[in-house]
Amino acid sequence: MLNTLFSGDLPRSRTLGILLSLVVLGLALAPFITTGARPLNTAATICIYIVLVASYDLLLGYTGIVSFAHTMFFGIGAYGVGLGFVGMTPTWGGAAIGLAAALVLTLVLALVIGLFALRVRAIFYAMITLAVASSFAVLASQLSDWTGGEDGKTFDVPELLSPANEFGEFMGRIVDGKVLTYYIVFFCAALIFLALLRVVNSPFGRVLQAIRENEFRAEALGYRTVLYRIAANCIGALAAALAGALLALWLRYVGPRTTLGFEVMTDILLIVVIGGMGTMYGAVLGTVLFILANNYLKALMAKAGGALAGIPVLEAALHPDRWLLWLGILFILAIYFFPSGIVGRLNRAAGRPNT
Repeated sequence: MLNTLFSGDLPRSRTLGILLSLVVLGLALAPFITTGARPLNTAATICIYIVLVASYDLLLGYTGIVSFAHTMFFGIGAYGVGLGFVGMTPTWGGAAIGLAAALVLTLVLALVIGLFALRVRAIFYAMITLAVASSFAVLASQLSDWTGGEDGKTFDVPELLSPANEFGEFMGRIVDGKVLTYYIVFFCAALIFLALLRVVNSPFGRVLQAIRENEFRAEALGYRTVLYRIAANCIGALAAALAGALLALWLRYVGPRTTLGFEVMTDILLIVVIGGMGTMYGAVLGTVLFILANNYLKALMAKAGGALAGIPVLEAALHPDRWLLWLGILFILAIYFFPSGIVGRLNRAAGRPNT
């Protein structure tokens, strides 16, 4: 059953399997093993970014496409749900219409970008997608009547998901609308991730990997590689839009900085490299490490600096204001010691390298 669920792509090393099991278990029980809003928000962000990073790895790791437009699709999904909920009385019907419109727009843009840009190679395609994504970010900021401009928009959700709506107590925690929202995000993210796993392990996914390794040979075998690349671009874009929809549902806010900023794109690239390109499980481990470091490194440094008070050099080095410096150092070390990513290193250690 597990083999079918994971499309025949079970973890190739015991260590990887244990780590993934711990991640899934931790995310599944997050509302009941943590207290406060921050840990739950961190867990929800991890779920969303796993989908976002996995959808980008479909392009970069499996097909060899370098795109900078992924945040644009992420933002379209978020704005679709957000604008669907905006109104005096938020309804599921409005959100469904907004999401459907966002997915249609995503598909059209991904298809158009693919048709006009995927015929060029490497850096030229990357520059085209960067220009399109930048233009869309500017457009979202300018259409302030719809999008709220740089400030974005906050919105309400149906009463079912309201924190004031309590369903009872379980494992010592009140189960309310916020917990229900978390599980909607968790299960939707899990389903999208498993769907992407099915895609990369299908015959279609094998062709994408052949294109990544040698596009000329794939063409010689009779595959129309441009069509496969366009299809991969559309699938990745739709998954990114769904991740954006989950982010909007969780935050109850949409804005250019949370979805359309270039910082989001650099985060995605870092996570893909750290986790391991060309492996969906790399998106899981890379996202967990990145989000946890991003949320808790500063607090850990503050505690360490307090413990080392009286030692001027170490206290200054571990000052919380320098957390970004240490975050950068940690990522440099991760890339140096794990050039093929964490999952790639674990698979090689088990004698089963990535395909």
